[in-house]
This record gives sequence, structure tokens and C-alpha cells, in this order.
Amino acid sequence: MTTASIPSAVAATCLLRQFTTLVHETGPHLSEPVDAGQSLAVGAAGKALLSVERAWYGGPWRPAHRLIARTVAGEINAGDTGGLFLGATAVAFLLSAIPRDKDHLYAHARHTLHQQVTALAHRRADAARLRLRTGAPLAFADYDLFYGLTGIGAHLLRTDPGGSALGHVLEYLVTLTRPRTLNDTELPGWWVHHDPLRTHSDRFPGGHANLGAAHGITGPLLLLAKALRTGIEVDGHRDAIHTICDFLDTWRQGAPEGPWWPTCLSRDDVRRRRPGQDRPGRPSWCYGTTGIARAGQLAGIALGDTALQAFYEDALYRALTDPLQLCAVVDAGLCHGWAGVYQTVLHAAEDAKDPRLPHLLHQLAGALVTHARPHTFKGTGLLDGATGTALALSTLARSQPPATGWDACLLID
Repeated sequence: MTTASIPSAVAATCLLRQFTTLVHETGPHLSEPVDAGQSLAVGAAGKALLSVERAWYGGPWRPAHRLIARTVAGEINAGDTGGLFLGATAVAFLLSAIPRDKDHLYAHARHTLHQQVTALAHRRADAARLRLRTGAPLAFADYDLFYGLTGIGAHLLRTDPGGSALGHVLEYLVTLTRPRTLNDTELPGWWVHHDPLRTHSDRFPGGHANLGAAHGITGPLLLLAKALRTGIEVDGHRDAIHTICDFLDTWRQGAPEGPWWPTCLSRDDVRRRRPGQDRPGRPSWCYGTTGIARAGQLAGIALGDTALQAFYEDALYRALTDPLQLCAVVDAGLCHGWAGVYQTVLHAAEDAKDPRLPHLLHQLAGALVTHARPHTFKGTGLLDGATGTALALSTLARSQPPATGWDACLLID
């Protein structure tokens, strides 16, 4: 830890105690559905990750076990509506994070869940590839990180990298990058029939192409790049990464403060080859330059393309030193806010050839502790609530990546 980061780490330690108390003292809402605990985003599955992380560093196991028990209190959702952030895959992800000395307590559950997730991955990949072949309309759930195959693949990369299920998911994502022709218009392969809010609106007639990490093509790029970096490769893998990077390059917008990307594209945008968005959005993990730049950096590393890596590292630095873009980050949450920005740049800085990124991390640490105030949160969940911020504060307080590897659910590690 450098001297410059010590004040932020001390502040993070103090804040972490407050956030942990808040998370542990808040129970489930009576109106929650039976499987709400199985949600990484808002339920006990996500909250348990904070207690498990504490246990890795000598904290008590009882709070973690209590939240794990709450997570599995109802019937586990192993159906096609689940994904990394809900159901069997979410619970399996949680159990993959437990300390080694507690592994024997959950070994049978982990084995059963692994079988369910593997079957789910094969089933979902087969169905999704059929939709691509027949020209059927796609939705976020076909491929995205939260409930689609990218998220399931993220878990499999972490727990069963040599298995056939991950290979099946990666093969599908390769196919997804190939363009589709719909109503005589060539569109990106991941074009979905709905708008970014999963509804149908005049702004997006006929659907849209999403560029974000949470629901867009940046999620598959993260997974494909991470897999290739670890030596896992399927037919067409490198071509798919190049295709996505070429797409991002096509839609990159130039500005004095650095490049930026639109959050999504309508049919009109594709026809006129110009996005309707005229300025950078919030540089968050889920949408914006932070998530895209980490994906591009990983793609450069996986491909051995130092120029590509350097470009995205520079883009990340410029976005997060631009006062106008930073003003758009108004909360400390993981999905949209400072916690997600900090956690992403932590890993980017570890991999960076650009010496500016480690120094940038110190500035972001200050921003995180400045904005992290427990009373400002409306919920305690992982994505937008107190748990995600607490986990980022834990990373900052200890000045090292998380022991649990919980941020693999964001594909930024």
C-alpha cells in the first residue's frame, strides 16, 4: 500500500463497519417472493458474499451461514428463467466463494447445483442457437450477464473451466457475434427485439443493439477475452473478439476529453451510421467507458495486441479524469456508481502497462469513501445497495483483490 492510499484505506475500514452492521441488521421483506433470497442482485445470495468475504479474513462464520440458509430456504430455481443473478447459478456462485475450511459443509449442495447449472447451460445454449438459426427475435436473457448465457459462462469459467458446458456457451457467443439480416437490414447478431427497459417504445422500433457490460455486447467480450486469456479457446473465438472490437471501434465517438461509446443503437442509428446519443453518458461499470474499457483492455491482453490494450487503458484514464463525466457518477453503488468504478479500475490497474492507472486508483479511492454514506442507500442488495459498496470498501480497506473473488460476477477480475 502506498502512502497516498493510507487515509482512504483507514476511512474505508471505518465505513465498512457501518455498512456491515446495516446489511446484517436488515432482514427480508415480507412481500418478497419465495426465491428472492436466491438473487445476487438484491437478495440474501448477494448479501451473503459480504459475510463470506469477512470470514476469509477471520470474521465469524455464523452470519454467513445464516444468510446461506436464507438463500436456500425455498425450492432452488433451476429453470430457464434463472441465470448468474438468480436461481441455481446464483447459489452455486455463492457456494464457490466459501473458505476452504468450510467447504465440507456444502460439498453435497455444490455438487447438486453444479449438475443443475451444467444442464441449464447446455439446454439454454441449444435453445439460443436454434433461435439464431431460425431468425427468431432475441432478448437480453439470451446472452446477457445478469440472466443470460454470458453470466452462466462467467460462473463456469470460475468453477469448471475445462467442462463441455463452458465450451458450449462460448461457441454460442461466437455465433452471436455474426451479423443477422432482419427485415432486409443487416444488424448486429445480438440485436434484441425490445428497448433497453425490456419494453417496446417509439424510440426503439424493432428493438436495439446494446453496448453495455450488463446487458450488451461488452459482457460477451469480457467472457470471451477472459477465457482466451486463461487458455480456453473454441472455433472462431479470436475472430469473435475481433468482430466485437471492430464494432466498438466503428461506434466509438471522438472528443477532446477522450473516446466514448453510446449505450445502445436504434434501427435509425444503424441506418444513418450515427448514434442518437450526442455526449458521453455516466462512466459506470454497467454502461459507459469504465466497463467497455476493461473489456477492451482484456481483449488486447488475450490477443497479445499491445496497441489495443494501450488504447483502452488510455480511454479508461481519460474518461475517469474528465470532470464532466465524473459529475455524472452520483452514487456509491456497484452497478452505476463509485464502487463499481473503483473495483473495475483496481483490476485494470493490476494488468495495466499504462503507469497512470495505479495513480488513478488512489483518486478513485478518495471518491468512493467520500460518496459512501450508509444512510443514503434505499436497499442492502449487491448491485445497487449497501452490500456492493461494502464489498468495494473491503477491497479498499485491505488494499488487495477480494479473497472470495466475488467480483467475478461482474467479469472484471
